[in-house]
Amino acid sequence: MAKKTAPTNGIFLASLLLLGVISCFHLQVVASNSLARQESGILQESIVKSVNNNPKAGWKASMNDRFSNYTVSQFKHILGVKPTPPGELQSIPVKIHSEILKLPSEFDARTAWPKCSTIGNILDQGHCGSCWAFAAVESLSDRFCIQFDMNISLSVNDLLACCGFLCGDGCDGGYPIAAWRYFKRSGVVTEECDPYFDQTGCSHPGCEPAYPTPKCKRQCVDGNLLWKKSKHFSVSAYKVQSDPSNIMKEVYKNGPVEVSFTVYEDFAHYKSGVYKHLTGEEMGGHAVKLIGWGTSDEGEDYWLMANQWNRSWGDDGYFKIRRGTNECGIEEDVVAGLPSTKNVVQEMTNVGGAFLAAA
Repeated sequence: MAKKTAPTNGIFLASLLLLGVISCFHLQVVASNSLARQESGILQESIVKSVNNNPKAGWKASMNDRFSNYTVSQFKHILGVKPTPPGELQSIPVKIHSEILKLPSEFDARTAWPKCSTIGNILDQGHCGSCWAFAAVESLSDRFCIQFDMNISLSVNDLLACCGFLCGDGCDGGYPIAAWRYFKRSGVVTEECDPYFDQTGCSHPGCEPAYPTPKCKRQCVDGNLLWKKSKHFSVSAYKVQSDPSNIMKEVYKNGPVEVSFTVYEDFAHYKSGVYKHLTGEEMGGHAVKLIGWGTSDEGEDYWLMANQWNRSWGDDGYFKIRRGTNECGIEEDVVAGLPSTKNVVQEMTNVGGAFLAAA
């Protein structure tokens, strides 16, 4: 009689069943831990200590008031940069500054164009994932002042509410280059015509966590202003070639630009210095306004950025990030456009005949 050397089918099936139960239990634990992390606070004392105790960090961290009540999930939601669809990338012109231009070792658009008050404005996107719209509108506002000597604040709400699916999903994120295409195609009204924060049920710094994308009304809140006449356009929408020298030339010649980068947990804790990612998980994509550059006392080259998380975050609302190493992808996705004279001749006339003569 042959000896039984292999396990019976019953024992084999029982082993498989036990393995399945263990795997299922493990997945449930992982899912439970992940959900708990999403609902926990974004700010962590452990991250602050890790950064501040690192002698090579180059920057300081703190428990920023801006996110004192934010969960990880809420923080991720305001990081509203979506990856540009591959098909769109092929049709985007790339701006290259090939001419020889002597650049200063330090540059700050606020001091280069002191009459342009919008450059130094620090805004607040609230709980809406509208960073892609803020950085675009702020940069175009600055460029109207730089190119035409016009101090105007353009409307984030117009872009956010009225661009629709061509720009993405409103408060659930969008595409920075699509914002500039909207400026060229449809223009954008002034903040006075269509303000971002309404006065009913929503107060600065902005709304409840579940704040939905505003509805497009195409009507100024001030009855004396006309929507179409309040529109300001761009003549172009382009990507800036992603090398530091080219980006610097663009800012030096034409003004602030919109940049996108990857945000990690430690960035929420930034307070001062030249940021580089040290610790924490990836949170999402964010867009900000690049306004200058320089080198720290420790010899670290940096980009100077204006964020839209209010002045209670970071260095009075600003931050510096390492330049020349494509830190967090900061030099990969730089977009901009030039302002148009369409619809602005009358405004120039109201300010003075000299502007009309120049046009």
